[in-house]
Amino acid sequence: MEKSLIVLAQTNNTSSLSPLDPEGHPPNLARTSESESGKLWMMGNERVAAQAPHSRPFKKRKRVDRAENVENALLCGNPNDLTDSVASCYRRKPSKQWPFSLHGDPRKNKFKLKRSRGKRAECATISPLVKKYWLQRYHLFSRYDEGVKLDEEGWYSVTPEEIAIRHAERCRGRTVIDCFAGVGGNAIQFALLCHHVVAIDIDPQKIALAFHNAKIYGVEGRIDFIVGDFFQLAPSLKGDIVYLSPPWGGPSYKMIQQFNLDLLRPKDGYSVFQAAQRITPNIIMFLPRNMDLDQVEELSWLSSPPLHVEIEENYVDGNFKGITAYFSNVAWRQA
Repeated sequence: MEKSLIVLAQTNNTSSLSPLDPEGHPPNLARTSESESGKLWMMGNERVAAQAPHSRPFKKRKRVDRAENVENALLCGNPNDLTDSVASCYRRKPSKQWPFSLHGDPRKNKFKLKRSRGKRAECATISPLVKKYWLQRYHLFSRYDEGVKLDEEGWYSVTPEEIAIRHAERCRGRTVIDCFAGVGGNAIQFALLCHHVVAIDIDPQKIALAFHNAKIYGVEGRIDFIVGDFFQLAPSLKGDIVYLSPPWGGPSYKMIQQFNLDLLRPKDGYSVFQAAQRITPNIIMFLPRNMDLDQVEELSWLSSPPLHVEIEENYVDGNFKGITAYFSNVAWRQA
């Protein structure tokens, strides 16, 4: 039921109202305004639209009756929470085009709802082994939502995009050979900054995924994708820089106190490095964070004279992800 506003009109003669307060005001009444015709009075608890001459200004609020509150609650799409809808009635003016007023364009909301449902469905289909990496998907590929695809091994093998960009910056303008391309995380970043890229992997499925992901980034035309064994192809390859990120043996590498080169796949780290040296001494090698650094330095002694080496720790959002070893001309030489 609508609540009425009680207003009493009085002329300059106030003797008919009693008893009076010391200022001549009726009890429980507050003066609202003065005019030439007389004084207006209203109940003290109905001061929403009134202002006393001695009080500070306050914002006038629109009064809404209960029936309108309920109607707005239904329009808000949340009939179970009338309290929030009533509060929103004071903050926002209802639009004539429902439901645009309080929730924006419903077409966008529908898209967001579908996308969130799609993410939940995708999360439900991935294996427990890679769920941790799926939660970090935007660190792996910033454009993941545009259709990036990975197989199970790719989830825990791909280099985080932030680290891949840092590797690519060392190779700017040159030709790079990515010897274990996987699903294309590094090859894509190399293609964005370098002259040309050769991406090699022995698994045809991974090369197909790498090509698909490169198309999303628009760099498929700057990469030569090769299905083959790097160790057999190495003698015939030519490039300015060789990038090595051989498989680490899966997520279980973290359980090892000190990782060593013999644990790399498909061959030990020494064999991988020597195969790369047949192409060029300019080598970048991405290794686990628990790698034995003494062994990394030993790699530089496989060449005569020994190669200059620089070892860099790589972090993403403050989390230690791995180390990168730069050899020969891609290392920052000490002054």
